[in-house]
Amino acid sequence: MSTVLYDTPGPKAKVRNWIYSAVFLVLLGLALWWALGLMADKNQLDGDKWSPFVTDGQVWTTFLIPGLLETLKAAVIAMVIALPLGALFGIGRLSDHAWVRIPVGAVVEFFRAIPVLMLMLFGSALYVQYSNVESEIRPLYAVVTGLVLYNASVIAEIVRAGIQSLPRGQTDAAKAIGMRKGQTMAHVLLPQAVTAMLPALVSQLVVILKDTALGGAVLGYGELLSMSRQISANYSNTIPSLIVIAALFVGVNYALASSASWLEGRLRQSKKSTGAVVGVAEASDLATGNNSTG
Repeated sequence: MSTVLYDTPGPKAKVRNWIYSAVFLVLLGLALWWALGLMADKNQLDGDKWSPFVTDGQVWTTFLIPGLLETLKAAVIAMVIALPLGALFGIGRLSDHAWVRIPVGAVVEFFRAIPVLMLMLFGSALYVQYSNVESEIRPLYAVVTGLVLYNASVIAEIVRAGIQSLPRGQTDAAKAIGMRKGQTMAHVLLPQAVTAMLPALVSQLVVILKDTALGGAVLGYGELLSMSRQISANYSNTIPSLIVIAALFVGVNYALASSASWLEGRLRQSKKSTGAVVGVAEASDLATGNNSTG
């Protein structure tokens, strides 16, 4: 069956796809064999490097679980603030009033163009100079500030793209029955746009979760990745600790993506879906400033 994305492959295309898949698996196996060989030469596969994660509960209670909780805390706070703020910015960019549209657009473009790491450093410096935030929680404030400013700007563009992806007739029909612009946005456009935006929004939420590691690298925030230094200092197992931490990141992000996929499926079954989608590729373009949505 053909879809809007691709045609059903014929017999020759199927054979070619099987060959490509086999070549990829062989190359992947060789790369894995090469990597495991290097690790074995450096004694990184020895049992004593990995056993602490199984036999020593303090590795989890002292380092991994507290680090994971700090990662989730910073990410959840940033998501809770960035999502509504980004939605407001996105709606503001679609305003008919230039005095709203132009300043909001300038704010979005400004913070979207600055690396999130720089925003974290700015935030940390501002909290040091102009606030009474205690030094113990200052890294959390700085990490959340950087994540919110950057990701709210990207989410604003996702919201704008999602609303603009809807058929023009939706707005015209709302106007025909006498709905004002605010009512059209709240009751017609946004509910349908949420489904179209969901893949891109989930991609951006995963980015927020992963970017918390920047706070541990430059601000001393006690998130999950920063715990690798303490684990390797105690157990001399840098590579195994990084692999375990990477697996935890994969697990959390997979749970987030799975939950969003379930929600997206439920929304697409509702009558408010139009089938339009703002995909992950569009989200990447929005994050890097290559906006093709107009």
